[in-house]
Amino acid sequence: MEKRPRTGDGTGGGGESSGSVGGGLVDRLPEALLVEVVGRVGLEAACSAAASCRTLRGAAGAALSAVTSLDLSVFPPTNAIVNKILDGNGALRSLTVNCSLLDDSAVAAIAKGSLRELSLLKCSSFTPYLFAVIGERCTNLRSIKLEMADLIGSEHFVICRKSLAHTFKGCDYLENISLKFPLRTPGSVDFDSLVSAIPSTTKVLLLQPVANWQAKKLFPISPSLKTPFSDSLESLSLVLDIITDELVTFITGSLSNLLELCLEDNPGSETDLENDLTNIGLQALGICQNLTHLSLTRGKQSYSSTFRRVNDFGILMLAEGCKQLQTIRLGGFSKVRDAGYAALLHSCKDLKKFEVSTASCLSDLTCLDLDEAATKITEVRLLSCGLLTSETAISLSSCTNLEVLDLSGCRSIADAGLVSISQLSKLALLDLAGADITDAGLSALGNGRCPISSLCLRGCRRITNNGIASLLCGSGTINKTLVALDIGNIARISGRAVTMIAKNCEQISSLCLRNCVLITDPCLETLGSTQYSSGKSPLRMLDLSYCSRLSRSFLRLFDPLFDPPLFRGLRWLGVGKNVLERRGNSPTVAEILERKPGLTICGNNCEMSCRNQCHPDARAL
Repeated sequence: MEKRPRTGDGTGGGGESSGSVGGGLVDRLPEALLVEVVGRVGLEAACSAAASCRTLRGAAGAALSAVTSLDLSVFPPTNAIVNKILDGNGALRSLTVNCSLLDDSAVAAIAKGSLRELSLLKCSSFTPYLFAVIGERCTNLRSIKLEMADLIGSEHFVICRKSLAHTFKGCDYLENISLKFPLRTPGSVDFDSLVSAIPSTTKVLLLQPVANWQAKKLFPISPSLKTPFSDSLESLSLVLDIITDELVTFITGSLSNLLELCLEDNPGSETDLENDLTNIGLQALGICQNLTHLSLTRGKQSYSSTFRRVNDFGILMLAEGCKQLQTIRLGGFSKVRDAGYAALLHSCKDLKKFEVSTASCLSDLTCLDLDEAATKITEVRLLSCGLLTSETAISLSSCTNLEVLDLSGCRSIADAGLVSISQLSKLALLDLAGADITDAGLSALGNGRCPISSLCLRGCRRITNNGIASLLCGSGTINKTLVALDIGNIARISGRAVTMIAKNCEQISSLCLRNCVLITDPCLETLGSTQYSSGKSPLRMLDLSYCSRLSRSFLRLFDPLFDPPLFRGLRWLGVGKNVLERRGNSPTVAEILERKPGLTICGNNCEMSCRNQCHPDARAL
């Protein structure tokens, strides 16, 4: 029999009345003890306790007023929620907020003089008032991160970009600045004023995106024109229109204390590529002999997806000059072969993290003989490298301290590789998206030693429900450690697999079922009911984008009025744009969000938690 949504009885018998019963017991406890306990359980539990009785409400208020670090990025709070939580707190040192639903009404609560770290994500409704107040009140800031969604046709957004420099005028101690604004839009920002306003104390700088000509203003080659922060900057991250030899030369010549360099570009036309990065630019990087972290990548959406003018010779010069590198991330170097990549692995004796993507010439030979590097490497990511086979996975099994292994897009990785990988006793993250593995490979993983907490099998088309059963019912540890699982884009995954996950992996907090066409309403209800029966609600993120067999009423399962209430801990739900635009949904997305303000429903085809995406919340559309 179908379970129907509950309806209110109109008596007003909520948490207050039920809390009055327990309130007598709670009243007997010392106030200091209650404040201490509530302060230790986390924000969500503290707010739940506050709704139960007046005594706990007072304890929660006292606890929140003394919190020194607060993260409100998991869900988009409203102005009222932010003002309520932050009101009266003079001890707050670190604050992160998802600002999708906020406007200037929340600025006074956010801009606290006690703050040392401030991260404002997905800003779209603030005016220049925000920047003026931060500069005026937050004079002790050491770290600031501002991320603004570009709403087409929004006049106030253009004004905000031009007012960025005001943020730094009163913040004389800033060390970490991260600005994710479209700075290179013509007329959008007075870049010269922004550069001159960056404090001399800045050690970490991220600008995304920024034009090549603007970036060169940050690092003039002439000593007389050096910017105030040139001598203090240790970490630089830029997302550009084009990476050129000239820009790299400017950076290496101006920043004598540089330890970390991250450059990404997205050329928009053939004209941009006339001055593309060459071996000369990589040779210039060799000047930075103290460099410990290097990332050079080209965006996949660019006009040309590769650096066609860099070959093994450039990488060999880089390896010779930068021997202190601990982290290497290279993307789009299509002309570099095994000799170049192997030189980096063997020259950088302290290398811990190694990532290469879109390398059409990289083969199994790169990792064939890792020697001393094997014991030090903790993270390997080889993405969309078409020549790699299971031999690479077998070679990497010698890296006994490996914690992260990402082979997504390497379609020739097969079961033999999984057998070797399954014995890595420290492996916590494994990504095999698109690999040629079968149920037999998952059985080896399910019986292995890996304490994997995050596993991606997206697009592994030969996997079936039996494979998921073997993975989670084996004699290994993965069914006890797994908290994030991606089995999207697998045609033969059905409700049986979801049931296996619900019953054998109760701690799961992130589940992707994107484009699994056999997923239906009953299997989702089983997933929610199993967690409800266990008394736990660990599931925080669920991706159901383009699960075409879900009915028009499947959203009722996420309604707090559903009896019993399922998915109580859910914070992010991906449904795909087709659901937002589909007529006849009952209940609607707007109704669900009204009843469950702590939930984000995304219809923009984003990855889990909308990471790396900056767009308005569904409630703002």
